[in-house]
Amino acid sequence: MKAESPRLNRLRQSLESSGEAALTSFWEELAEQGTPLIEADPHDDDVALVSFLWRGRAATANVQVRISLDGSGEDEHEMSRLPGTRLWYATFRLPSDYMGTYKFLVSTEADVDGPAEYPDPLNPKRFIEPRDPDRPDHAEDDIDSVLFLPAAPLRGWVVRQPDLDQGQLHRRSFTSSILGNERRIWIYTPPGYHSSDEPCGLLMVLDGRFFTFAIDTPALLDNLLADSEIRPLAAVLVDNPGDTWKQAMATREHELSCHPPLADFLADELLPWIRNSYRVSNDPQQTVVAGGSAGGLAAAFVAWERPESFGNVIALPSPFWWRPVGEVEWEWLARQVARGPLQPVRFFLEVGLLESAPAPSGFPGQLLSNRHLRNVLEAKGYEVHYREWMHGHDALAWRVALAEGLMALTGPPVGGSHTA
Repeated sequence: MKAESPRLNRLRQSLESSGEAALTSFWEELAEQGTPLIEADPHDDDVALVSFLWRGRAATANVQVRISLDGSGEDEHEMSRLPGTRLWYATFRLPSDYMGTYKFLVSTEADVDGPAEYPDPLNPKRFIEPRDPDRPDHAEDDIDSVLFLPAAPLRGWVVRQPDLDQGQLHRRSFTSSILGNERRIWIYTPPGYHSSDEPCGLLMVLDGRFFTFAIDTPALLDNLLADSEIRPLAAVLVDNPGDTWKQAMATREHELSCHPPLADFLADELLPWIRNSYRVSNDPQQTVVAGGSAGGLAAAFVAWERPESFGNVIALPSPFWWRPVGEVEWEWLARQVARGPLQPVRFFLEVGLLESAPAPSGFPGQLLSNRHLRNVLEAKGYEVHYREWMHGHDALAWRVALAEGLMALTGPPVGGSHTA
């Protein structure tokens, strides 16, 4: 996977003849064009040479780049220092349709708490999960740098477009008697909602805070609606409850693991309240439940468990290998689908080709379990839209995949399976 960069080889030669001036000129070039350094592979048009570069200090002892590159699950890659300089580098051969996020881990000899983490200072493209002002243990933004290679499935509507009509976003609190807790929800209504007599479709998204602020689902919906790619949708983005980030993550792990009370809460408490409070359709075929990772597993389970309420699923890279505690076999949900009756539910599944890390415990992993669930659904007769793209378990791709899923499922129903 590691490779040599022609541009860095030229820099080595220039250092021998021009010394520090060559390095100064190199950094000026990077400041103008940005990083990482992307070059054509002379042997393969479907591959790019990508060099990650860090400008160290005298005290810098070690630099790594954290990025999913090969599906091994080992995402921290050592960088080398160009002799006689403070330039740290690592060059990789990557498929030209790769997309992902990365950051640098920088250590000094004096570090006792581990390396400091930084986005790439010469790359203006960022993926940011904003801090949660309501949770004291999530007090800083989580910032990664973004890499989209030229053939990656990037679409213009994943970033807020200027001068578009915008929907409205309101925050509420909702208490569940079924689950015995209270959580934040964010409700999006599309442009023109208040002047239209027609009910909207409904999108319900788990991991609501993440999809509201990191994925920026409201901007995504505004863009898609402006381009007439989807029918008007309202959205309710459902948070994980907890006074602290740690508590919310513990609740998330419990509730998003094929948990029947969660399905009952969404179908019997939250959905009726939304339909009574907002002008949205009562038709389950106009209702989508969506999520990513554990939220995607939960979304698929909720629709399978309560198809009279949710007729569409968007499951972004999801751990369909999951099994309940005490069971020997993996892929519990696929077994339930195979044994159960055909339900009136349509599915959009997306997974990264690099989500294939081997597991010593024997579970089949993300990529294989998504493929298997797709096969089971198709064999049962479900409408399945399936995508595999060149990325790891990286939420950057969820922006693109969520838009693809909405376009696939909120248009006129079509038959058959659609794999790309």
